[in-house]
Amino acid sequence: MYLAGLGSVGLALASWMMSKNYEGADLDRADRWGIFIGEWAPTFFAIGVALRIEETHRELDKEGRDELYNQSRTTERVHAGTGM
Repeated sequence: MYLAGLGSVGLALASWMMSKNYEGADLDRADRWGIFIGEWAPTFFAIGVALRIEETHRELDKEGRDELYNQSRTTERVHAGTGM
């Protein structure tokens, strides 16, 4: 989904350039095409984030939430720059 988001950014730029140059349309119409396709990118990125969260939850369910919680509580904390 992240690649689709990046692709839509490139497609928005390409559609803006093509509309401006090859269609002979004015700048306003080219801007509308670019904005229309450019609005897809945040949607694709949001879907990618949602899928990543879903995968993380599935991994937690497989490993067991209690076991993972206990492991994280027993690890030693190291503070940056203190050497402790």
